[in-house]
Amino acid sequence: MTGMATFTPCDAKKSDYREQGRLHLFDGRTLDARRRYIFDETESGFAVFFAENPPRFFHRIALARIGPNFAGAATHFCADDRYDTRYEFRADGSFVIAHNVSGPRKAYAMETRYVRALL
Repeated sequence: MTGMATFTPCDAKKSDYREQGRLHLFDGRTLDARRRYIFDETESGFAVFFAENPPRFFHRIALARIGPNFAGAATHFCADDRYDTRYEFRADGSFVIAHNVSGPRKAYAMETRYVRALL
């Protein structure tokens, strides 16, 4: 996916995360994509909620230091489909979110790399 993601603080512990852009599929198709989540800081990392009314829990990430980086992983079940997600926050300010999805309705892997926009 190529696009823009923003974090907007809601309060001292919560941020509104929005992403939008173009998703590039292996078969050559491109799709418009957008998603919104609420990130909520926890003692050991953060919890992610779908930005719905009321917010719906997605997963909780406990972060661990790995060299100069921080990383964590979680699993979310959506009916019979399983989402294994990995986050890596790098010392250079970039981060990666990777999803491996498997189940009767979905089967794909997606890795998105985020870098700070040069303004």
